Amino acid sequence: MGKLRPGEAKWLAPGHRESDPLCFPRPHQLWNLLLLLWTLLNCSWWGSAQGPGEWTPWGSWSSCSSSCGQGLSVRSRRCIRFPGEELCWGNTHEYRLCRLQDCPPGARLFRDLQCALYNGHPVLGPQKTYQWVPFYGAPNQCDLNCLAVGHAFYHSFGRVLDGTPCSGDSQGLCVAGRCLSAGCDGLMGSDAREDHCGRCGGANDSCLFVQRVFRDAGDFAGYWNVTLIPQGARHIRAAHRSRNHLALMVRDGSYVLNGNWAVSPPGTYQAAGTHVVYTRAAGPEETLHATGPTSQDLLLQVLLKEPNPGIEFEFWLPRERYGPFQEQAQALGWSLRQPQPREVEPQPHETPTVLAVIPPRTPTPSPVFQARVLGLLHQAQETRYEVRVQLVYKNRSPLRALEYVWAPGHCPCPPLALHREYLLAARRLISPDGTQDRLLLPHAGYARPWSPAEDSRTRLIARHCPV
Repeated sequence: MGKLRPGEAKWLAPGHRESDPLCFPRPHQLWNLLLLLWTLLNCSWWGSAQGPGEWTPWGSWSSCSSSCGQGLSVRSRRCIRFPGEELCWGNTHEYRLCRLQDCPPGARLFRDLQCALYNGHPVLGPQKTYQWVPFYGAPNQCDLNCLAVGHAFYHSFGRVLDGTPCSGDSQGLCVAGRCLSAGCDGLMGSDAREDHCGRCGGANDSCLFVQRVFRDAGDFAGYWNVTLIPQGARHIRAAHRSRNHLALMVRDGSYVLNGNWAVSPPGTYQAAGTHVVYTRAAGPEETLHATGPTSQDLLLQVLLKEPNPGIEFEFWLPRERYGPFQEQAQALGWSLRQPQPREVEPQPHETPTVLAVIPPRTPTPSPVFQARVLGLLHQAQETRYEVRVQLVYKNRSPLRALEYVWAPGHCPCPPLALHREYLLAARRLISPDGTQDRLLLPHAGYARPWSPAEDSRTRLIARHCPV
């Protein structure tokens, strides 16, 4: 074995001794521990220390810096390193966004309170004092820039306190003089973002992307079902370029926008727990966006005014909801609670005297249409309903926008409620001389509350039986 250089240590087997007093392991346990530590730090066999030190575990989170609204919570750690080691990699402090209940109306802003601390205190001279309010026009928005009330200058009092909003309308908060935003993990300055599935830091592997083009073109104007948007859908988008209009319906049958033949203005609408942004350009181009997730199923429709050039739609859907969505979308039958179909119960036949002398001139097909009840009037032994025709499924002769539907009997049967929409199959009665033309809803007729399921079934039947 070669000679040891001065300062080098040689480990010996038990029972052997080494004359070098610097690196000799003494038998006592304490001395052995001290000698080992000294050897690691100084003996040239290990060389000089390399690499960073080590962090202590994170401490607990502090209380929120604000009593209402949003603020910061902070935790810290210390770097433990031996002489010659580098500093630890990372930050000594970590900041987390905390959200509390909304501040009451009239509460002073955090930056206002910091400026007000200098009110009445000499700042720029021993005699002159000012009243201070926040000034947001300075370059660094995380400095406490305060404007002297009644004067045309502002003064910077250094950094604002951590947790101060960067500006009046910003979501960022000032941390150590920097404006930072929180990631989806709540940490300030974090790059963590939600994927399209809503998972923080995810890779879009827990959901599926649905993207299709609806090209069905009907032969008549009215509302056509485009797609079911299931509960839990995210990043919803629909767009087209035509004079037609997108319509959105919730599961109780009410419209969010562009329903009942009325065109809604562009804007932001609340539906199914999310914001729906509806835009319409002069192009003409119409778009619909929603971030989601939706809290209930939605039905996307189109109000056709001209042939459909194609409606593009897309959304992200959780994997477990994709199978049920495919089954429901085939017929748009909605597995949700809808108004139950109601068959018209037969009643004793009572033929009004007026209709008895108005036999039909020729057999006429029964028109099938969707209508909204606007009014009713009881006349003798029949009831006259004034309805607005919303959509015609089957009819050889055209229907007017406003029609009268007659129901014979005292009941009347079927009873139609005001301001409700129904799917009706009526009989057209025309007098021999052509002077009277009536839509009759007999006792054994067809009258059901309109629903997307009824609409889908009726369209299917109308395609197989076009007249």
